[in-house]
Amino acid sequence: MAKDPVRVLVTGAAGQIGYALVPMIARGVMLGPDQPVILHMLDIEPAADALNGVRMELVDAAFPLLRDVVATTDVTVACKGVNVAVMVGGFPRKEGMERKDVMSKNVSIYKAQASALEKQAAPDCKVLVVANPANTNALILKEFAPSIPEKNITCLTRLDHNRALGQLSERLKIHVSEVKNVIIWGNHSSTQYPDVNHATVTPANGEEKPVRSVVADDNWLNTEFITTVQQRGAAIIKARKLSSALSAASAACDHIRDWVLGTPKGTWVSMGVYSDGSYGVQPGVIYSYPVTCDKGQWSIVQGLKIDDFSRQKMDATAKELVEEKTLAYSCLN
Repeated sequence: MAKDPVRVLVTGAAGQIGYALVPMIARGVMLGPDQPVILHMLDIEPAADALNGVRMELVDAAFPLLRDVVATTDVTVACKGVNVAVMVGGFPRKEGMERKDVMSKNVSIYKAQASALEKQAAPDCKVLVVANPANTNALILKEFAPSIPEKNITCLTRLDHNRALGQLSERLKIHVSEVKNVIIWGNHSSTQYPDVNHATVTPANGEEKPVRSVVADDNWLNTEFITTVQQRGAAIIKARKLSSALSAASAACDHIRDWVLGTPKGTWVSMGVYSDGSYGVQPGVIYSYPVTCDKGQWSIVQGLKIDDFSRQKMDATAKELVEEKTLAYSCLN
């Protein structure tokens, strides 16, 4: 029996990430090869022509799963009845701008979009915030959409998670599917902590082994590996002269797919979620944790041993999130 279509909102849909993301959703990469979708695309008025161009291309691509396209600059229309919301649109930091300036712009954007989701979205709507500062934008959205369950508002750290897997697979000259259970702790920023202490490598027809013992270079894992993952976005901007759109779009699909369809047994992924105090992180911030997903719900992986090195890194990124929260709330006044 054919499934009912799922309504998926993409904000900032005429931008670089949006342009990479919407065909992936229409092709079934996000929700599965048998799930029809109705795409809701939102962008700002100056991007209306570009947005219409994206809509035209979606029609021309003749995706079998794509049942309809709503392309609009009206946030109320965009949010109506959506089941999944991928919040890509935001105000980017420009040269010479202070953090408070960027935060102030994004607070007003996310406050308005939260209000529209609150009134218009489906009651079980799952929200993924991609636009930076992603953790704090998600927190603002949560504050202004109180009827959306806090467990349904997340931010993207899957890109960092995937980057960590990619670095390890390149270092070990193995396929990326043979590495699992890295963790991104904390903020989607340069303070994030990519943790390999619980990650494993399982070569084809081989025995599962800890990443640390296979890499056999603690110095690299504790220094260059961490900074490479932390700074990867900046490195791509330097190389491409544009931000990482393709990999961000792919990670957004991974995030939603695992959330909706479940993580493979024995595997966890990284998601920015509302902290409940797990691992000594202050409640009330959106913090990246290792999670497993089942039946559309995520759960933080509990009971992992945290060494002193990790504790310091986890606390430093938590401290930055508390500072960002304070800054964001000062912009509300």
